[in-house]
Amino acid sequence: MLERIRIVLIGTSHPGNIGGVARAMHNMGLADLALVAPRCEVITQDSISRASGADHLLHQAVIHATLEDAVADCTLAVGASARSRTLPWPMISPRELAERLPSECHQEGAHVALVFGREDSGLTNAELQRCHAHVHIPTNADFSSLNLAAAVQVLAYECRMAWLIQATPEPVSDNEDELATHAELERYFEHLERTLIAIDFHDPAQPRQLMARLRRLYLRARPEKMEMNILRGILSATEKAADRQQP
Repeated sequence: MLERIRIVLIGTSHPGNIGGVARAMHNMGLADLALVAPRCEVITQDSISRASGADHLLHQAVIHATLEDAVADCTLAVGASARSRTLPWPMISPRELAERLPSECHQEGAHVALVFGREDSGLTNAELQRCHAHVHIPTNADFSSLNLAAAVQVLAYECRMAWLIQATPEPVSDNEDELATHAELERYFEHLERTLIAIDFHDPAQPRQLMARLRRLYLRARPEKMEMNILRGILSATEKAADRQQP
């Protein structure tokens, strides 16, 4: 299970924090580290020092240009969020996240991404909207700021505890399809928005959070690959029907 969990850091600005994250991961048996557009060098004396023997994770880390690239093959992406947003999103605690991991990681090819934002500003709303759910660490309200490595350590600990407990997952039926990947969902959202614009249901100039609300709906539903194919087919048929109605 642990090998299917990926830690994703976005826009990290200090190499020491990346080293601290590597140490926290190695402490708990995690090894998949992805960096999205880091704002600093990854391999420095400071990062190696802070890694304290886990510097092999720094050398193995994969650097991506965008969050979409970093989580493209993931079936579940969870964003670490320290504050509420204007559009409510499914919010879970670290313990609730851990309880979901055995069943989430059970399927063939499943990968779970735990996404962390910048040290100074966290994740943007757009980045959070690309996550199925948000995880919030219930810190002291009077002093809630967590160091990046400390936040990763908390979630990594819960992941390890779930692995140690190894709760028996629900049996998978023979006809259960694989969950859609993040990349497949993103292609669906692009297709959906294009179709809604074509039939004059969605005006990009006055979006009214329509696409954000639809993202929330479909990410909460966790569609399977077959279901995604059906939805894409409906959109294609809708586009063809709209073209026939053109004068």
